[in-house]
Amino acid sequence: MQHHPGPAARGRHALVVDDNQDAAEGLAALLETFGYTTAVAYDGPAALRAAEEVRPAVALLDIGLPGMDGYELARRLRELPGMERLPLVAVTGYGQDADKQRSKAAGFDVHLVKPVNLKHIHAVVTRLIEPAESVSG
Repeated sequence: MQHHPGPAARGRHALVVDDNQDAAEGLAALLETFGYTTAVAYDGPAALRAAEEVRPAVALLDIGLPGMDGYELARRLRELPGMERLPLVAVTGYGQDADKQRSKAAGFDVHLVKPVNLKHIHAVVTRLIEPAESVSG
């Protein structure tokens, strides 16, 4: 089946970070069907390296990562030159109000609780990227 990316997706990179390799690969595959080019990492240090390499338009991060958790990763991603406004989406099993408040404080734009609705992920990512597209292009 041929998928045609929408204008917001065409040529845009999405960074997917999850220590569950199946979850990360599945989410990346979904985003690719919508026209995104994806980079996948399974921990914080690998995610930082990937972000510097691909300069993603959006990052979808699990919170419960080994070593450097998603909160710390979010802060570090936003410290990278040129990524101060990188849209960040928490895709996590942590769904309590305190978790959502903590993710907001760490700089996440959106907090999604697993299992996530695939159409909802696409809508969220598109909404986060389109404003940047209209400003810069």
